[in-house]
Amino acid sequence: MLATLMPTTYSNTIEALQTEGFALLPDLLRPEETAALLDGIEAAPATGPSFRRSQDLFAIRQVVSEIPALGSVLAKSALPRLLSALFPAGSRLVKSIYFDKPPHSNWLVAWHQDLMINVDRKANLPGFGPWTSKPEGVAVLPPPAVLDDIVTIRLHLDDCDADNGALKVVPGSHRAGVLLAAELPAYTKESVTCAVPAGGAMLMKPLLLHASSRSTSGRSRRVLHLEFSSVELPGGVQWREQQELI
Repeated sequence: MLATLMPTTYSNTIEALQTEGFALLPDLLRPEETAALLDGIEAAPATGPSFRRSQDLFAIRQVVSEIPALGSVLAKSALPRLLSALFPAGSRLVKSIYFDKPPHSNWLVAWHQDLMINVDRKANLPGFGPWTSKPEGVAVLPPPAVLDDIVTIRLHLDDCDADNGALKVVPGSHRAGVLLAAELPAYTKESVTCAVPAGGAMLMKPLLLHASSRSTSGRSRRVLHLEFSSVELPGGVQWREQQELI
């Protein structure tokens, strides 16, 4: 089943995010902007700990910081207007990742929620935890209010459908809160597949249940995954990747 919810105005987008947990904007980027983002990624030296490879490059963490040219393209696109509608009081970019699913680097992602946020250090903060420490830095499960403020915007640089790893989501599942693994099967029977054309955007809330299958085609599925928030974290803790995009 393909998702048919495709808001054409930002007011509809905001309503869809609140009720369904996701929204699709099929033409957020102009073709020349999509091409410029791809050119910037392909021109990057692709070295260092933020670049992950499996035969071909398939992921870049902190990609907007690693490739500053991307921020310049995004700042001139329709993204700032969208962000102003989503966050009238202002927002910041708190996470950015580039994903690809080329034929040589193909994987599936099981059903999950995006529960952890990346921060600059560990601290004793009420309502925050558990904490994890990995080579790339510290992450933590924050209180629900922090997760509820985040909006993920996935900018698609290729046409994406069920054949090349489009996301599957469970509409409305973000309203159930943090779910245990044993609870997921009761929700995932109601999933839809979100096809997005090149230049389009998929917006979603972190608690929305989502997954993706392996690609069954030879087409890439290149995506810029951007997370935005207006929240100032307490206790002097900062978002690890915090930066002003616009």
